[in-house]
Amino acid sequence: MRILFWGTPAYAVASLNALVEAGHELVGVVSQPDRRRGRGKELVASPVKARALELGVPVFTPERIRKDLACQEQLAALGADAYVVVAFGQILPPAILAQPPLGCWNGHGSLLPRWRGAGPIQWCLLEGDSQTGVGVMAMEEGLDTGPVLLERSLPIGLLDNAHHLAEALAGLTGSLLVEALPVIEQAGPGSQAERWVRLGLQSQSELGMTYARQLVKDDFQLDWSQSGLALHRKVMGLYPGAHSPWAGKRLKLLATEPLVQRLRDQLSPEARALADQWGLDPHTGVSPQPQAPVPAPGTVLAIEPGVGLVIATGGCPLLLRSGQLEGKASATGQSLIQQLAPSPGQQFG
Repeated sequence: MRILFWGTPAYAVASLNALVEAGHELVGVVSQPDRRRGRGKELVASPVKARALELGVPVFTPERIRKDLACQEQLAALGADAYVVVAFGQILPPAILAQPPLGCWNGHGSLLPRWRGAGPIQWCLLEGDSQTGVGVMAMEEGLDTGPVLLERSLPIGLLDNAHHLAEALAGLTGSLLVEALPVIEQAGPGSQAERWVRLGLQSQSELGMTYARQLVKDDFQLDWSQSGLALHRKVMGLYPGAHSPWAGKRLKLLATEPLVQRLRDQLSPEARALADQWGLDPHTGVSPQPQAPVPAPGTVLAIEPGVGLVIATGGCPLLLRSGQLEGKASATGQSLIQQLAPSPGQQFG
């Protein structure tokens, strides 16, 4: 098939590569314009644009495709059979959606209608979902509202972070798109309604619909009055950006484990032992090590050599295993302990 691919971040590169490896003809790639990044504020191409240039594929970077009529005409002239969209970053207008004879298709990183919007991977971790997945849906003017052709689910582990989950979902998105395109081609052209009926698309239910809102700066600041589990989800979901003040500097928390006894089977052996030592009893709500007065949230309860720090929260304690102190390289276990030089009773936040 002749494909026009729309995508911007590294997440979408796996899908771009999968389409090429499957033998589809890329007639062009549409990506967000170059942005200024880094200390030098130099213009940097998006990962998708960079990969497209390596492949020798024409690239289009409209600032706002909805208003760029000249670009719309250029894209129509490419004669693509279908448009494939993976994390492009702009909503496609009706004029674009109507161009390809086999339709516009989106590879979306959630099980719709759960987590429509731009940040489904972060939000499924922040909310503690037990599973996620990817879907291939027909695109319409609404935000992630189109009917679904194919879906695949993926379990979420307690210790999965956003980076690792994104890598898994990116690969799954690419393979699912490769599976979907021959089905779309076989259904053939025609009106949108006719094609959708032939494909047997499943309309999304509004029940259980959630919207992955855009994250803001305050989301990344940890509040130690929350439970250890809630803080852990934030560290994993916002990886590598969740942070807390430590000794007058900013500390990014990169790997944690909530010392919750009912979750002990999902913890590492070291954290499992610490959960037995520090975690609240699931029946009584009492810690095996009651202390008077109760330590304030954010207090260092213990320093575990070779492992990390046990920190008080508004619920069960949190084990900090890896972090990055402002101006330093990331550190884990004993290296982190040496970098932070903590003492029991010292306070985060």
